[in-house]
Amino acid sequence: MSISYTELANAVVQKMPVYEPGKPIEYVAREFGLEPDSIEKMASNENPFGASPKAVAAAQAALAEINMYPDGGTILLRDRLSKFWGLAPEQFFIGNGSNEALMILGQTFLNPDCEVIYGEQAFVVYKIMTTLAGAKAVPVAMPNYCTDLDAMRAAVTERTRMIIITEPNNPQGTASDPEALIAFAKSLPEHVILVVDEAYAEFSSKAADLRPLIAEGRKIVCTRTFSKLYGLAGFRIGYMYGSSEVIGLMNRVRQPFNVNLPAQAAAMAALDDTEFVEKTLRGNAEGIKTLYAGFEKLGLRYVPTQTNFILVHVGPNAGTVFVELEKRGVIVRPMKGYGMPESLRITVGTLAQNAKLLAALEAILNA
Repeated sequence: MSISYTELANAVVQKMPVYEPGKPIEYVAREFGLEPDSIEKMASNENPFGASPKAVAAAQAALAEINMYPDGGTILLRDRLSKFWGLAPEQFFIGNGSNEALMILGQTFLNPDCEVIYGEQAFVVYKIMTTLAGAKAVPVAMPNYCTDLDAMRAAVTERTRMIIITEPNNPQGTASDPEALIAFAKSLPEHVILVVDEAYAEFSSKAADLRPLIAEGRKIVCTRTFSKLYGLAGFRIGYMYGSSEVIGLMNRVRQPFNVNLPAQAAAMAALDDTEFVEKTLRGNAEGIKTLYAGFEKLGLRYVPTQTNFILVHVGPNAGTVFVELEKRGVIVRPMKGYGMPESLRITVGTLAQNAKLLAALEAILNA
């Protein structure tokens, strides 16, 4: 056989970047001979306080009907989101994670004649969706770890179809001034769709409300996830909101039954669990203060965060520090792939997790 699968694959697939997830606990345990229960995963910005108890109970109850297909139109969840956000049910697209919503948005609107603008060090999925559609990626530099709205506006051409902004940023943890973001959105021409990824917006004190602009008819869509604040990362459920027109077009591309039954039940219940939400936000705020103090004690620079993670600069030996942390049972995220080889992204954990991380860092740096 002389022809490989690679030669038969679509040309765009051969150029696709590969998303590299954080290492799972079991893998690190085997690699370093550790007990899985002794390892703290602080790499993927999951909720360290668990999941919404109401969501877990609802998902367990839904298992009684697991022999049935899920609601293909996610009618009940969209109704619940409608009440939560004050938007019409048809303004919501429910996806297998907000990533699916982004990918389907790309399939719906992008082609080789288009350009997509996003931050140079932004979430790699933006590049993946652009490349898959054959569109041209236009990465814009992010000075001081922030979105440069002026540079993005200057990069707009007649071919620009989308601008994707993460608010707050991942992996930097920074956020734009709300008024500046709203002014930026108003400045865009009619042929540009502004995509605002709000995966961490619930943690931010600087989140802009773009619903009034959507109501005015501006081409804006926003994504949210149940993975972070509500602790449902394992269910892979998220959503996008925008005009009913854009959502209707995306539903033509969406696969049938794309969101499973327990995930839908859990998401609806999670929206009602204000007690768990408050617990998570309170614990995250306390954890941020602890980590800031710990990093300052160790002489490490960090980027002040509006999220549930912190970007910390550990120096040119960041790769070694990453491995040494794993050996001590703490998994974090190296940032070399994002063009920040001296930095680590660390999820804000529980009091015990934060203490273990800081103690491990101190031991490594002293050594």
